Amino acid sequence: MPLEGTKRNLKVESNLIIGVLDTGVWPLSPSFDDKGYGPPPPKWKGKCIVGGNFTGCNNKLIGAQYSHISTKPDQKLSPVDLEGHGTHTASTAAGIPVKNANVFGIGKGTARGGVDAARIAAYKVCWSGSCSEMDLLAGFDMAIADGVDVISVSIGGTPRQLFQDSIAIGAFHAMKKGVFVACSAGNEGPHQLTVKNIAPWVTTVAASSSDRQFVSDIKLGNGHTITGISLNTFSPRKKMYPLISGTLAANASQIYRNASACDFDSLSDEMVKGKIVYCVGKNEQDITLYNKRVAGLILSRDKDYDLPSTFLIPGTTVSQEEGLNIDRYINSTKKSAAAVIQKTRSITMDDVPFVTSFSSRGPQLITPNILKPDIAAPGLGILAAYSKLSSMTGHPDMDKRFVDYKIASGTSMACPHLAAAAAYVKSFHPTWSPAAIKSALMTTATTMKVNTKDMALASGSGLINPTKARSPGLVYDINTSAYIRFLCKVGYNSTTLAILIGGKKTYHCNNFKPTKGVDGLNYPSIHFQVESNVTTFSAVFKRVVKNVGDEKVTYKAQVASPKGLSINVEPSKLSFDKLNKKRAYTVVVDGKFDRKDASLLSGSLVWKNDKHSVVSPVVVYRYIPPIW
Repeated sequence: MPLEGTKRNLKVESNLIIGVLDTGVWPLSPSFDDKGYGPPPPKWKGKCIVGGNFTGCNNKLIGAQYSHISTKPDQKLSPVDLEGHGTHTASTAAGIPVKNANVFGIGKGTARGGVDAARIAAYKVCWSGSCSEMDLLAGFDMAIADGVDVISVSIGGTPRQLFQDSIAIGAFHAMKKGVFVACSAGNEGPHQLTVKNIAPWVTTVAASSSDRQFVSDIKLGNGHTITGISLNTFSPRKKMYPLISGTLAANASQIYRNASACDFDSLSDEMVKGKIVYCVGKNEQDITLYNKRVAGLILSRDKDYDLPSTFLIPGTTVSQEEGLNIDRYINSTKKSAAAVIQKTRSITMDDVPFVTSFSSRGPQLITPNILKPDIAAPGLGILAAYSKLSSMTGHPDMDKRFVDYKIASGTSMACPHLAAAAAYVKSFHPTWSPAAIKSALMTTATTMKVNTKDMALASGSGLINPTKARSPGLVYDINTSAYIRFLCKVGYNSTTLAILIGGKKTYHCNNFKPTKGVDGLNYPSIHFQVESNVTTFSAVFKRVVKNVGDEKVTYKAQVASPKGLSINVEPSKLSFDKLNKKRAYTVVVDGKFDRKDASLLSGSLVWKNDKHSVVSPVVVYRYIPPIW
């Protein structure tokens, strides 16, 4: 969405409000300047709680509240962001364009939110790194009552039954009121079955890369240069520093501590003083070595290999293979080994976008025939606003770098990208339901280029394309009644429905028509999960699409499937003679796992005409329990 040339509906966009449930907000960030903004939209019913380091709101940041139910009210409590996370996510969603934003000169450019004309309402529901169930529910209650249009929730916990999950409950109430909810998928990748926020009425987002990576080069004394990945804000003061490994710098009196990993107290202070230290693995060694007067830190990473981390001291990370090369160089030269770590620079990456290594993968076992995550959005190396009350590493006693902007990574950073994309679509289609907006985003997403074995489980429908989602052609809509029918299908009763839905009305499943199809929901993706002992499978899916494109139009079905997977669509042609007309169709998915260790078959169904391609991934997964 380029700053210039992207079609915008600014009048409607400036009346949209994005509610951000997070760690609060830093109101003095340049990203929340309200110059040129009129008063808040008439529908706004929220408030701004001042005091306790929170200076107040304006016509950009129109609301700020907090919930801290687990403690007594305190005058010092406020919506102010002490951690930086909430400020980062809020500015990513709807921050104004700020020229020359950078982190000590790194990543310099114009930083802005996806819908920079929209308003922001911040709800502080997380305190000191944790978010209680009650505070989350209170945050949803406040945001819904205040009149927000989209809620961004960069928070997630272990998946539970939906009536026991505060985000699922809060999001259900938001959906009933027409509020779109974006949630992060979690940061426990690349393992499967790690995805969070699996309720079908939320849109769950994975983290993808952009085409920019932040690298910090290491020059060795032998002339070799190794490209490390980190956010190293420190410029070297010397051309070279002595280089030693944790193994060679072991503290002889601490034989039970892992010196190669530079564990706490495992190294000799004298042997590392003034030197760059090479450590195996990545485990907060910068904190361990902070007071040992080392010149720098090189870590070989065994996970999060694409994640640019920020350290308290000059530092960078290398692959395990590069780490072995550094270790060999140290051992071959011993006393004369030398290196220097350069300040971070940004490079353009090829073969992008890809799903990040840390992004949580599906499938999930709570509602197994719903594919999660739904979609992917940028979440690697994102530069956005930060709180001046938190240092870059969150250790203000050791780290005195307080910045207006910070580069951060996580599905937390992807979530506000998705929230902004939803608000962008809503600015053109104000009456669309959250499910219709979700459908538009999913069916127009770009299939991820780098196609690994679990790509559908990693990225869902693919990378968001907000401008394309503005005109999806067809949408899969779902109303509250359809979600209740789905819940009845997966085993809910009047008691568990009452917990989820709330209110005085009692819902009985026998009062609702039974759902059709194996998943029982008009979902934009098609997913079937089978038991580990199943080799052949067959499943029927029922879908209804609504025409939101041209009045008179015909779509033809196109399927793509690998060996072992058959996808049949009936009818294979859908004709519409007016807008908002609906057409039903049936998909029969059958096939066979031909290998004992095979767990995934992935294809697609596309409804196509000369103007639109409406894409649904088709994924069959066989759950093979791990052997412990």
